[in-house]
Amino acid sequence: MHWIAASLLSALFLGFYELGTKHAVRDNAVLPVLFFANVCSATAWTLLMTVAHAAPSSLPATLLVAPLTWHQHLLLLAKSALVATSWVCSYFAIKHLPVSLASPIRATGPMWTLLGAVLVLGERPSWLEGLGIVITLGSFVGLSLAGSREGIHFHRDKWVGFILAGTLLGAMSGLYDKFLLGRAGFDAATVQCWFSIYLALLFLPLAVGWKLRLWQRHVFHWRWSILVVSFALLLADFVYFDALRNPDALVSMVASLRRGSVLVAFAGGLLLFGEVNSRQKFLAVLGVLTGIVLTILG
Repeated sequence: MHWIAASLLSALFLGFYELGTKHAVRDNAVLPVLFFANVCSATAWTLLMTVAHAAPSSLPATLLVAPLTWHQHLLLLAKSALVATSWVCSYFAIKHLPVSLASPIRATGPMWTLLGAVLVLGERPSWLEGLGIVITLGSFVGLSLAGSREGIHFHRDKWVGFILAGTLLGAMSGLYDKFLLGRAGFDAATVQCWFSIYLALLFLPLAVGWKLRLWQRHVFHWRWSILVVSFALLLADFVYFDALRNPDALVSMVASLRRGSVLVAFAGGLLLFGEVNSRQKFLAVLGVLTGIVLTILG
């Protein structure tokens, strides 16, 4: 598959993932949703590894998982721990925020990565990157005004803080992915496989604590959308990693195209969940996408 088509397909699956997440956690306990979604992903990869061990020639090379050293396992465990923390923050926020607000905020990861490089590493952004940051921050104001009409005030709503924390941690995970797939020499299938398995193991004690009522909790209801969360993300990430490994792929373009997922999530939030203030949010969403594209391409 051409890397541009793969990037757009990844964006589509990622949009379905965000809509599935909203449906799965709405009026539902978050931690069991996280656990079962990742158990589904881990089970799928375990089955693939079993098939590959019994008959390696029956699977394409892109689905074969390479053997790892203990040090390599620790590197992937670290990625899983980082993503687990990000998802706990993000899923709780998505439960309480409209997806038409949460999805655009999550799409701003590249901007926060660039700001971190400026503040921590002393890098100087180009004029295009600077323009992208200004447009994205301006769009944040637009999202804030739209949210205030729904009783969500960005400066004091804790769930906005949660989604921002999850987004920042997700941006860190994106940088770590570049290290794993580049300098560390991992292939996409190996990262996805062990990342999924370790995530399920990390969420297991949280699910057990929820089951034993070690803290105040909500009731859990199994929903078909948990499977959507699991397999949509598996497909989105696999196609994304496959696009990145194409030697002709432009990383900045892949990242920009993948941000198109926010349009899928935004439209789904309006159509499936009856969310409001569509015109004001849509203008802010276009601003976020424009700012992110400028940030990445700058």
